[in-house]
Amino acid sequence: MSVVKSPLSDSDLKTVGEALQGALVDLVDLSLAAKQVHWNVVGPRFRSVHLQLDEVVDTARQHSDTVAERASAIGVNPDGRSATIARTTAINVVPDGWIKDVDAVKVLVDALEIVIGRMRERIEATADPDPVSQDTLIAVAADLEKHAWMFQAESA
Repeated sequence: MSVVKSPLSDSDLKTVGEALQGALVDLVDLSLAAKQVHWNVVGPRFRSVHLQLDEVVDTARQHSDTVAERASAIGVNPDGRSATIARTTAINVVPDGWIKDVDAVKVLVDALEIVIGRMRERIEATADPDPVSQDTLIAVAADLEKHAWMFQAESA
């Protein structure tokens, strides 16, 4: 049952819905991974990495809401349940225990690289069927690429 009529054709809706759902999963899991690292980071650069991780969490949470609301606006039910995230994420598992600041940066660089790669695939997939959703995904990718740059600069 859909209570929201989509402006998209069924085939376009399927493509865009999958792209938005995948983006939602990646963003929710990125926020969880970054927060887990945030709580467990240790080392000489603790403070700067700790604060930088919160910036990633804020960005991911803000964009996850935007992506989920875009999905709802076109008649797609967003699914951010923990079981869905765990089943469909591509982000590597965050290590247990304390995480040295150098390793924390690597965990985030790797996670961001995965999410950005998948986001760019979604940008391409949504270009024709829904430029509005594509624009949302472009904004997400731009912000994540900025975070990736900053974390890569941490390990230079």
